[in-house]
Amino acid sequence: MELNQIITPQTIVGDLKSNSKKQVLQALAHVAAPVVGFDEHAVFETLLERERLGSTGVGNGVAIPHGKLPGTKRIVGVFARNTKPIAFDAIDDQPVDLFFMLLAPEGSGADHLKALSRIARVLRDQTTLSRLRSTHDVDMLHEVLTAQQNASAA
Repeated sequence: MELNQIITPQTIVGDLKSNSKKQVLQALAHVAAPVVGFDEHAVFETLLERERLGSTGVGNGVAIPHGKLPGTKRIVGVFARNTKPIAFDAIDDQPVDLFFMLLAPEGSGADHLKALSRIARVLRDQTTLSRLRSTHDVDMLHEVLTAQQNASAA
């Protein structure tokens, strides 16, 4: 699963100004809703339901909120860079400023896991994280995310 298949410049927010976990999830849902063809509230509830199982904050200032949305046709990603790190109940107890949300169709088991794995691999690279944090330009963020994916696939 390649990141350029699930994320576009239209699904990237370079200067999110959220102050809480709930606000971030709402903002991500707002961006994703028209892409997946669902009501914003349904997307938000899907993300919130997953967060109730345990935080998707994976450490190093990164969170990967995700969920399965029945009726979704394909896997969709939204990337957001918050202007300041916020509390997100991350595994390392550090605040989070980089969010890569993933929504998948209900029956997409293996593809959903492959996409999560790819995202985690890309966002584990410290150089990539530094580059993502150094710009709010949407096209540059997209380039950094997809260039790293291409490099890791080689």
